Amino acid sequence: MQLPSSLLENAVNEFSRLPGIGKKTALRLVLHLLKQETEEVQLFSDTIATMRRNIKFCQRCHNVSDGDICAICANSQRNRQQVCVVENLRDVIAIESTQQFNGTYHVLGGIISPLDGVGPDQLNIETLVQRIAREDVTELIFALNPNIQGDTTIYYIQKKIQQYPCKITTIARGIAFGGELEYADEMTLGRSLANRLPVESYISNR
Repeated sequence: MQLPSSLLENAVNEFSRLPGIGKKTALRLVLHLLKQETEEVQLFSDTIATMRRNIKFCQRCHNVSDGDICAICANSQRNRQQVCVVENLRDVIAIESTQQFNGTYHVLGGIISPLDGVGPDQLNIETLVQRIAREDVTELIFALNPNIQGDTTIYYIQKKIQQYPCKITTIARGIAFGGELEYADEMTLGRSLANRLPVESYISNR
């Protein structure tokens, strides 16, 4: 793509680094910004920079937060005895949008995937074990993507916490095996969460 300005080209290149943004889309975004007032573009860039600079991760569940504890963990109306284990922040957003879950979360920051070089030590598993050990957690709900890596992660954590009197369930497999949780529609995801199953019954049927 030949552009008449190196400044324009640099901006397009930066936008095209975003996931799902090609060069043509990046060019449209940059040209849109060129039509805006300088103050509006400055506010846009300042907002992004401030978010990246000041955003924190909850010390309890690793969700994004404005402070040390996220709004979900700080909400006294949430059921803290139920902990939903998810892979990433997008899964928290997906489940919250169903309005079917009133417990808290634990964001692993990924799933065990030896082929990708991701082991248990690189995930937020130890802090989950510590939560179960010191908090009155009665149910651990696994809402991981239904694939081999997700099942491997469930199996590993299940073995790590087997000494604790905590019920372990997984969301019902209304979501297709090999699918991505964030792309499930809200009704399917909500029903899967409401109709969760004991992990033992799911694993034994595999």
